[in-house]
Amino acid sequence: MTAPEAGVTPAPQAGATPAPQAGVTPAPQAGVTPAPEAGVVLIGPPGAGKSSVGALLATRLGVGFTDTDDIVAAAAGKPVGDIFVEDGEPVFRELERGAVARGLDAVKSEGGVLAVGSGAVLDPDVRRMLAGQMVVYLEADFATVARRNGMDRPRVVIPGNPRGLLRAMLEERRPVYAELASVIVQTDGRAPEEVAADLAKRLRP
Repeated sequence: MTAPEAGVTPAPQAGATPAPQAGVTPAPQAGVTPAPEAGVVLIGPPGAGKSSVGALLATRLGVGFTDTDDIVAAAAGKPVGDIFVEDGEPVFRELERGAVARGLDAVKSEGGVLAVGSGAVLDPDVRRMLAGQMVVYLEADFATVARRNGMDRPRVVIPGNPRGLLRAMLEERRPVYAELASVIVQTDGRAPEEVAADLAKRLRP
């Protein structure tokens, strides 16, 4: 077992043989090491890098990558942003719950990396589904999340106080992310490639 990497909490180890699923991006197989048997689930705030880190991590581990937002968009036949506007958040959350179940079925049966939408963890059913899984919390502070979501100009006055809403959202979700996490990885000031490389080292047998 190698020594812990900077910014990464040690994780359990195992191995598996992956295969592509519907809605899953296949990854190269040659010269890569399989991911843990039960797969890897990424959670965290918007802008933490779940999609970018997840795709890079899956490539390094030689497994498929799934994003619940992609499953939701495919099921609804439109982008997730349009679902919020046209159908409302309750409809989106119901679709998202189903997407998490489908994504987990794929990674549990065949290995893989699953990126879960930032707000999905507020659903008690989703939290129950994530219990016992290899869950990686990609942690990012308010400044990082605000910058990555285009809210890094505090003097710009926007109706509705989006920065305040973002801060409140992070405060609400942070303890939920931490409670679900098997591994917590700090992403502030780190490129997705660096985070994925560190995680791959920890997750390889």
